[in-house]
Amino acid sequence: MLIVGTEKGLFRLHEIASRGRWRLEGPLLPGYRILHVTATPGQPGELLAASDHAVWGSHIYRSGNGGGSWDSLNAVPQHPPGRHARTLNSIWQLAWSGDGSRLYAGIDPAGLFLSEDRGRSWQDVRSLNEHHTRCAWEPSRGLFAMHSICIDRADPRRMLVSVSAGGTYRSEDGGASWEPANAGVRAANLPDPYPEAGHNVHRVVMHPADGGRVYRQCYSGTYRSDDGGRCWTEITHGLPSDFGYAIACDPADPDTVFQIPETSSHMRTTVDGKLRVYRSLDAGLSWESASGGLPQQHVYVTVLREAMDTDQLRPGCVAFGTSSGHLFVSRDSGGCWEPAAEFLPRILCVRFVPD
Repeated sequence: MLIVGTEKGLFRLHEIASRGRWRLEGPLLPGYRILHVTATPGQPGELLAASDHAVWGSHIYRSGNGGGSWDSLNAVPQHPPGRHARTLNSIWQLAWSGDGSRLYAGIDPAGLFLSEDRGRSWQDVRSLNEHHTRCAWEPSRGLFAMHSICIDRADPRRMLVSVSAGGTYRSEDGGASWEPANAGVRAANLPDPYPEAGHNVHRVVMHPADGGRVYRQCYSGTYRSDDGGRCWTEITHGLPSDFGYAIACDPADPDTVFQIPETSSHMRTTVDGKLRVYRSLDAGLSWESASGGLPQQHVYVTVLREAMDTDQLRPGCVAFGTSSGHLFVSRDSGGCWEPAAEFLPRILCVRFVPD
């Protein structure tokens, strides 16, 4: 099943295996911006959704039946009064530890929060939220969010989180302490091209079977780490642009990674008006367009940071959604793409979940 979060609600798509098509259901939570969706480990059918509404504000919704119906949790993660002008603008990321004992949330204004009672209450992760490098953090085009919470499945004490704009941070003790994890990443928009902190990170993904292999898409370039984020190697060469948001890795192969390039920060749409997914089979040493079936003329759309995902249960199955509301799926690692839905509201996030 595919869960698609949009500007105007959430949609479910069930694959009709015998026909190779998708059945669309929704909108659920109509009128809400759905920024992120995650499945609860060890709880079949349970999903959490981070939502935002212009009038009703930000909430976390829980579903116990695979997204068929939703109920709002009473508590939300938010800063203590006085730290920022507002305690909470929006919730950008939800992430469970591998055993489901801890739930993390990343919010705007940038902050990390922890729940040990399944979202009924939240704790301020002050070791990061009051980090000594926080003076280098600042809003990025109006967004000031903690996102891309990555937890090593083999060792949940190892974590990576990212701030737009502020950079990526690394913990090896379950969040008790943090250090900047930006070595080797350039920041072309800053006076110091290789600062300790202050980077505008768009997306970070950790391979589910190898926590040492991490991929990163930034304001300036695409990067790979082989040591859990301590050091980064730029792998932009071979891509038509160093700008983009969406990046995803194949759960069966840490060397296979997908990226959707976009033009500079001034335009923020597909390069040359072509909707192209680029694929690397050698951890970014080389790239090729894997865009069969996608339109290649006069396509000016954006694919946002959470709008591409790979299926953890079926290697080679990839999906992404566009700002024009079009959802595409490939079952052969990008060799051929087909539309699964068209003309939805602006797509903000895409997630494969067990049906």
